[in-house]
Amino acid sequence: MIKALHDFGEYVLLMYRTIAVPERWSVFFKQTLKEIFKLGVDSLWIVIFISIFIGAVITIQVSLKIESPLIPDFTVGYIGREIVILEFSSTIMCLILAGKVGSNIASELGTMRVTEQIDALDIMGVNSANFLIFPKIVAFVCFIPVLTIFSMFFGIMGGYFIAWSSEVITSAKYEFGIQYWFNAYYITYTIVKSMVFAFIISSIASYFGYNVRGGALQVGKASTNSVVMSSVFILTSDLVMTHLMLT
Repeated sequence: MIKALHDFGEYVLLMYRTIAVPERWSVFFKQTLKEIFKLGVDSLWIVIFISIFIGAVITIQVSLKIESPLIPDFTVGYIGREIVILEFSSTIMCLILAGKVGSNIASELGTMRVTEQIDALDIMGVNSANFLIFPKIVAFVCFIPVLTIFSMFFGIMGGYFIAWSSEVITSAKYEFGIQYWFNAYYITYTIVKSMVFAFIISSIASYFGYNVRGGALQVGKASTNSVVMSSVFILTSDLVMTHLMLT
């Protein structure tokens, strides 16, 4: 318990140093743009790939479970749309990105720490936390809505491909289902959730990477710990935000 409080205090202090006015805005914008491509754009392919297949699998599974003549066939499209928008494109996708983006951030900062590059920045009087971490957080939080929208679109299109190419449901009924009783607020809810999760992933990964002590083995442990802790806090905040925003 004491160690957890100590770690939380270190995390808060690190974020206090990180979230500050950049000393040179030109360098900050250049670094942020670089991180957008490295953390966001490079993650598009895995988001699209996973979303297509998960959308297809959801459609197949829902259609197999709905066999009652009292339930219309278009319900398959409706349920698939709700699952993709409300949970998959935000929570599940961010859990996956915690492994890719989080481990990337933690290993990069951890390597810089053990090779004393961060110490060199501190000696030169540079706020290393602000210089290294802040662009990563801003870049990922700003780009995550794009990843979320791509995930929603391709998840639904994956279900449409199954409806078009198989006999589990007709494409016309699937189209009617994904348009039935649509609540636009769910898109806002999903994007807000994903931005919170993006901050959790980038900040926790930065904390573990920035505070590495030791050698290459400790860098690997920091990367693993960042993914585990990010997943725990994503699931916890998902429960809290769902309760606050949907009930």
